[in-house]
Amino acid sequence: MDKKLLEILACPVCKGPLVYRSGAAELICKADRLAFPIRDGIPVMLVEEARALAPEEEVR
Repeated sequence: MDKKLLEILACPVCKGPLVYRSGAAELICKADRLAFPIRDGIPVMLVEEARALAPEEEVR
């Protein structure tokens, strides 16, 4: 994930920062506990495509 792109992307729900999880190819919003997928190198920033994080999933 390009660092410059990550700096300008924000959660579409709360407008907060996102954390890149490379192993799962996801962008994580800690505040909303949502994981947005990255498909073919392109972040999919649609709420309906996001995955809700399970309570036991640690967000760093």
